[in-house]
Amino acid sequence: MRDDTHRVTPGSITAAGPRPGPAASTLHLLEEAVESHDPDAARGLAPAGDAAAASLMGSVADNAGALDVVDFSARYVDETGAGADDGSWTAQVVLTWGFEGFDREPASAEVAVTFVPDGDAVAIRRFGGVGDGVEPLWLQGPLEVRRSRQALVMVAASRPGAGREAATYARRVARGARVVRRVLTDWKPSAVIEVPASASALDATLDAAEGTYAGIAAVTTTVDGSGSADAPVHVFVNPDVTRGLRGAGAQVVMSHELVHVATDAATSAVDLWLLEGFADYVALRDVPLPLSTTAARAIDRVRRDGPPRQLPGPAQFDTLATDLEAAYELAWLACATLADEVGERALLDVYTRASDGTPVEAALRRSGTTVEVLVGQWRDRLASLSS
Repeated sequence: MRDDTHRVTPGSITAAGPRPGPAASTLHLLEEAVESHDPDAARGLAPAGDAAAASLMGSVADNAGALDVVDFSARYVDETGAGADDGSWTAQVVLTWGFEGFDREPASAEVAVTFVPDGDAVAIRRFGGVGDGVEPLWLQGPLEVRRSRQALVMVAASRPGAGREAATYARRVARGARVVRRVLTDWKPSAVIEVPASASALDATLDAAEGTYAGIAAVTTTVDGSGSADAPVHVFVNPDVTRGLRGAGAQVVMSHELVHVATDAATSAVDLWLLEGFADYVALRDVPLPLSTTAARAIDRVRRDGPPRQLPGPAQFDTLATDLEAAYELAWLACATLADEVGERALLDVYTRASDGTPVEAALRRSGTTVEVLVGQWRDRLASLSS
């Protein structure tokens, strides 16, 4: 039997301005609907007659069940900007949530929520807004979800073939976990993969400026945008880029991101050439492709400009950098060169020590080399590849 206990009382929308008290009460009802995975109760929190909002709210409760959302709470903070002519307003709400079995601690972030006065009560129209904080994917609309012991995959259901896509990502995680464990043997695979509807939806999910991730296949980062070591870390995929990759390329992307998950790279202070180069080293270690393919952009850059005099730095890894792919390849070749010269075990030792806070220079010295020696060997290799 349908339970309308929590339905917002229908009524005429009035431009009475923000009403924090009733809004907080509605958020409490949202907590109950999410906790009980009750789509009817959640739909009852949408404005009367607003079918789109009702559908969204119902999907939030359905997603909560499929993802096994735990530790959910919603606390009203304050209004942002002026109210609209219809009486609606946007407020920052601190949300906490986690996915059972995958997130060690819940995420906590301010999320923009649009409220609408509805009779004597207040309803919810939507979550998120441009420039108003993160917009969690599970609050954006229906999802296709795949769960295994190793992975929790969610794909925006609005994408054509979302069910097949979710299954594909689950298989890539399984293969990628095997790739990563060949080097990081102690890792117990566990990853959450989020695939928004588009590149722009990815930007909104991560509270990034439009176009920030337009050229990025995927990014591994904290869910709530914080640098806290306790924050959940997920892999966020740009479907507009990955759908253009061939199977091997898409798998390398996933394996690369899983290295970041396995090594807590999202909150690491490791030099970016080592952090990104090591991830590519592991992902490409057993891929039977020639260097003319895997290092094509780096080779073109060296032919154009000559071997760089220093390892890639933060500016080269900016998501909007023009030679971003070349920077990744140059970092990978630096790590491959290090492994060739001092051994894979030493490369892993350098990365591990740097992750624990040891300066890269000191970590390299402990492995019998220096930055200067590595750069020289790397430049020689680049010159040889480009000749």
